[in-house]
Amino acid sequence: MQDKKALTAPCGIDCFNCEIHENNLSDNVAEVLHGKYGWPKEEIACKGCRKQDGKHVHLPQGCATLDCVKAKGVQFCSDCSDFPCSFLAPIADLAVIRPHNIKLYNLCRIKKVGLDRWINEEAGQVRKKYFTGKFSVGKGQAD
Repeated sequence: MQDKKALTAPCGIDCFNCEIHENNLSDNVAEVLHGKYGWPKEEIACKGCRKQDGKHVHLPQGCATLDCVKAKGVQFCSDCSDFPCSFLAPIADLAVIRPHNIKLYNLCRIKKVGLDRWINEEAGQVRKKYFTGKFSVGKGQAD
């Protein structure tokens, strides 16, 4: 069984739900990523940023957010006195295919309801709605 606490990135990404995490990666996804980006297939499976120190084939230089969290000695960005900061700013580039814009929301929910409840009740639904849900002005996500 995977340790979902260790697989929750300091920035709020739920690595355990990611399609390139080693427990979730399909041959089809690996083939698509290899074809699109030229990444070696044997390097596509990710173990999570905490286990890989923020380095992966898609982020060979490492992660500045993870470096910041480690330097400040906090577990999550939301534990920092500077939260939220520019490392968590949402961006439109690739938002349709990458879950990075849900980081701030996830961190707020983790802070409010606790990591265990977020993992067990919310993490999978947030990602699913992010990719399949609709936005309703004044209401956020429409059901």
